[in-house]
Amino acid sequence: MNEVRRIETPLTQEKLSVLKAGDNVLISGVIYTGRDAAHKKMVEALRQGEDLPFMMKDQIIYFVGPTPAKEGQVIGSAGPTTSGRMDAYSPDLIAEGLTGMIGKGLRSQEVIEAMKKHGAVYFGAIGGAGALIAKRIVLAEVIAYPELGPEAVRRLVVKDFPAIVIIDQCGHNLYEIGKAQYRA
Repeated sequence: MNEVRRIETPLTQEKLSVLKAGDNVLISGVIYTGRDAAHKKMVEALRQGEDLPFMMKDQIIYFVGPTPAKEGQVIGSAGPTTSGRMDAYSPDLIAEGLTGMIGKGLRSQEVIEAMKKHGAVYFGAIGGAGALIAKRIVLAEVIAYPELGPEAVRRLVVKDFPAIVIIDQCGHNLYEIGKAQYRA
């Protein structure tokens, strides 16, 4: 079993260099949220030369559309969204300096190539554990596209957010590694 690595954001290239597929991580600091509707708006803004809601360099985006917070909560259930929905947009954001993405499921070869070229990792979060994950979020504020409701871009402050490195910056893919180990 791999040791648990603690990561403080921003997720710099230096911090990325030690992360390997299969590593368990606890992320603390600022991360941002965005699903496909927000990604589409961000890439359109980028292509029109407009400012993005936050500087992508060394940042992590969590693919989530949280439920509304109940009284006394920072955020509602915050489980990961299927990452493939962002595959059309992720390469552009990675080229802008995005270094981390958190979601669930497979990523396209185009995304993996962008990760290798520019230096980024893909973390997996546990689907179905949204209520537990929400307990790791200590602050949540909408910073862009409020008209998207749950899909608005949020700035989150997290403490010991649990994830696993699915694809590292070299393109090593835990899903592929796991299949090969099973076959052996």
